[in-house]
Amino acid sequence: MLIPSDLLKDKKILLGVTGSIAVYKSLDLIRLFVKAGADVKVVMSESAKKFVTPLTFETLTSNQVLDDYNESWVNDHNHIKSTEWADLFLIAPATANTIAKLANAIADNMLLQCALAYPGVKIIAPSANTNMLENPITKANLKMLAIANYELVATQTKELACKTTGNGAMAEPIDVFWQSARVLLKDEFWSDRRVIVTGGGTIEKIDDVRYLSNFSSGKMASSIATALYCKGADVNLISTRFEENIPQEMHTIDVESSDEMLEYLTDSIRIAKKGKLSKASLVRNEQIHLIQKQPYLFMAAAISDYIPSHVQSGKLKKEMLGETFELSLKQNVDILNSIDKKGITTVGFKAEMAEEVAMKNASKMIDTKEVDAVCLNILKDSSSFGSDNNKIEFITPDKIESLADTDKLSLAFDVLTHAKSL
Repeated sequence: MLIPSDLLKDKKILLGVTGSIAVYKSLDLIRLFVKAGADVKVVMSESAKKFVTPLTFETLTSNQVLDDYNESWVNDHNHIKSTEWADLFLIAPATANTIAKLANAIADNMLLQCALAYPGVKIIAPSANTNMLENPITKANLKMLAIANYELVATQTKELACKTTGNGAMAEPIDVFWQSARVLLKDEFWSDRRVIVTGGGTIEKIDDVRYLSNFSSGKMASSIATALYCKGADVNLISTRFEENIPQEMHTIDVESSDEMLEYLTDSIRIAKKGKLSKASLVRNEQIHLIQKQPYLFMAAAISDYIPSHVQSGKLKKEMLGETFELSLKQNVDILNSIDKKGITTVGFKAEMAEEVAMKNASKMIDTKEVDAVCLNILKDSSSFGSDNNKIEFITPDKIESLADTDKLSLAFDVLTHAKSL
C-alpha cells in the first residue's frame, strides 16, 4: 500500500529505543514516519548504544538524540520539554527490563524519565526471549501498563536472536507504524464506530480448477478500511483480495464467492447493529450506559452479476466437452439489495466505462439500491484496475462532489470526510 507523504504531516513523535537486537527495526520505523511527513526525535538508553550509535538516528531524523549525558536545561533538549513537544511517545523495541521499570514507575535513565513525564497515550513494542516475555512477572507488568495509558503492539512468533523459535520478536515496523498512526489520527466521529467494508471481485467456481471473476483488485477497499482503522473505527474488512501491508490489528475476513460474501456480510451487519457497552460515559453512580454509534457499510466489492448454473466436481476434461463448450450462467443475487440496511449508513461503489451514462446510472443507484451515497469510479479500460491512484465522484441525493485524483489511501480519507455528513 502506498503511504501518502503527508499522512502524518505536522505530527511529532518521540521514539524511545532500548537495548535489544531488534533496534535495527527502529531504523526502518523512523524511515516510515519521516516519509509520511512526521517529525521524529529519539531518546536512547545507554544499552541501546551498544547496537546502534546516536549518529545513525540523528542522520535519519535530522534531530539530536536525547540520552543520559546530553540533557540541557538552557534549551528544550530535556525530558520535560521533549515530552511536551511530542504528540506520541513510542518505545520500540522495549526490553523486559524496561517493561518492568515502566510498570513500577522507575525513572533511572533518560528514556524512563520521558515515559514518566509523558501524560498521553504511550505505545510499547516489546522484544524479548520467549521465556522472559512469558514470565508471570513480565505478563503482570504488561497488564499493569495496559491500565496505565499504554498500548501494546503484539509480538510475533519466529526465530529469535537466541536461535530458538518462539513468541517474543518485535512486531514488524509497518505494524508499529499503523498502530502509531491510529493514535495520532483518531477521530471522535469514527472512534469505536462499527464499520464494514467489502472489497475485491468475487470468485465463482466453474469446476474445482476454474472460475469466473473480474479485474477488481480490492485496493480501494483495503484503503478505505485502513483509513477507518487510522481514524479509530472498529472496522471489519470482508474481501477476496487484500493490499499488502494493511494493519495486522484490523479484523479481516477472506472470502471467495458471492455466497460467502453474503453470509459473512449478513453476520457482520447483525453484529454491527448490536449496542456496545462502554464505560466512557460513566455517571457518578457508576452506571454503565449503552452507547451505540450508527454503523457504516462501504460496499466496494465487485459482485459477479452472473454465476455458473451448475458447479462441476473435479476438473472438466476437454476430451469430454468437445470442440465447443457452452457455459450456462444464471443471474446472481443482488447482495446490496438483499441485505438489511435499516439502521446502517450505506455507501455503495459503482464502476462505469461509458462516461456519458455513468453519472445517471450511479445516481439511480441511490434509489434502486436504497443507499445513502454512491462512489462512482469512471474507468478508461481494464488497465484502470489495480492502479495506485483513483478518482471518485461522491454522489448523494442532493449533490455530486468530485474528489481529487490521488493515491487511494489519501482518497479514502477524503471519502470518509464526505461520509461523515450522511
